[in-house]
Amino acid sequence: MTTIYGHKNGEMKMSAAEFKAKCLKVMDDVARTREPVVITKRGKAVAQLVPMQDQTQRLFGCMAGTVLFEGDIMAPLDVEWAVESGEEDYLYAPAPKRTTRSKRAKGAK
Repeated sequence: MTTIYGHKNGEMKMSAAEFKAKCLKVMDDVARTREPVVITKRGKAVAQLVPMQDQTQRLFGCMAGTVLFEGDIMAPLDVEWAVESGEEDYLYAPAPKRTTRSKRAKGAK
C-alpha cells in the first residue's frame, strides 16, 4: 500500500505494514516537517505519530499568568482570628500526661 496524503489538515496517512517497513524514515520526516502521520489498519485510523514539543521551557517563569492577584496580602484583616479571640482555646489545651509503667512493674509480670 502506498502513502496517502490527505487534504484535510495536510495530514499524512499510511498503513501499519508500510509504517513498519519505513518506521525510522517516517519518524525523521515527522521530526523535520512537524506534520503528524496517521497509521491505519484496514483503512481505520489506529495511531498517530506526532512530533515532540520543544523541551526548551525554562523553570523560571513557567508558572507566569497562573496566579490570581486579589489585593494587598500584607494589609491587616478586618476579621478577628478565632485563635486570637479565644474561641478555639480548647484545641490548644495541653495534652494529659501519659502514664507509663515503671521498670519494676514490667518485670513483675
